[in-house]
Amino acid sequence: MIEFSIFSKQDLIKHTSLRVGEIKLGEKVKSYDEFSTFNGKYVIIGVEESVGPQANLGFSGAEKGFQTFVSRFLNIQSNRFLSGEEVLFYGVFKVFTKETLETKRSQVSELDGYLISHLIEIYKKDLIPILIGGGHNNAYPMMKAFYLAKQNKINVINCDPHADYRLLEGRHSGNSFSYAKNEGVLNYYKVIGLHQSYNGEEMLTRLERDGCEFTFYDDYLLGRSRLSEDVVDFVTKNKEEPFGVELDLDSIVGMPASAFTYSGISVEDARKYILQLAKEKEVVYLHLPEAAPNSDREEVIVGKTLAYLVSDFVKSNKSEK
Repeated sequence: MIEFSIFSKQDLIKHTSLRVGEIKLGEKVKSYDEFSTFNGKYVIIGVEESVGPQANLGFSGAEKGFQTFVSRFLNIQSNRFLSGEEVLFYGVFKVFTKETLETKRSQVSELDGYLISHLIEIYKKDLIPILIGGGHNNAYPMMKAFYLAKQNKINVINCDPHADYRLLEGRHSGNSFSYAKNEGVLNYYKVIGLHQSYNGEEMLTRLERDGCEFTFYDDYLLGRSRLSEDVVDFVTKNKEEPFGVELDLDSIVGMPASAFTYSGISVEDARKYILQLAKEKEVVYLHLPEAAPNSDREEVIVGKTLAYLVSDFVKSNKSEK
């Protein structure tokens, strides 16, 4: 079962700690009720599901990422750097996971349809969706909805230990980009910071065959390349085409995520990645999946990290408009 719940103004205020002499983002951001008249640019959508990772033979937990973000973001100060009026909280999709692998993969496809129908309306208004939470399966509806709304293929850069270019074996978190490429939705795909030990040779071969590009975190360790250089290369090759920004929380060292890693980029590196890409005028979406906190402390870590990444994206992007 899939449920969609909107954010009302009352919901936003409920998550905001009011204080005399201060103004928080929760007092300024717009709600779903204001979508038709919204003249800002950024639309935040939450997904609470782990059916995508489970359908990829992974673990649960990704359903908890978005809820940790809400109050941390809404309690950021509204000031000269970020007022909040340029942001709208849209709603959250909640998925109640079924039992078998087959039904889970069917459920991922069902979620694709729900998200696509809403995202199309956001893209048609020339707004930028920011999708938070859930598995990396939700990259596919981000790409597909843009294609349907704009009749234009999309380019994507993804910072991720895993290429998520697995076989077309039924939808899950590991094959968003292979499905999008197969359907002619995805044009140029570059995934950076792959971990050599966690990507199969068959998949790497298909990436090369399909004209996708990839780099390895292992080379960052050896000083052969840098994350920032990979970003510059993508921007240079993008040739003023619309592109989406993907950052799998699995890529950040020590981050509570669906595929936890002891070796990866830092939070500071992740912020620089977002800041560097957001300033490009061609960016059309931001996707932050796979956070999976499992304790009060982990919820703080995930929530504050996501709040930093989203606020960085909005501030960097709007400063270039």
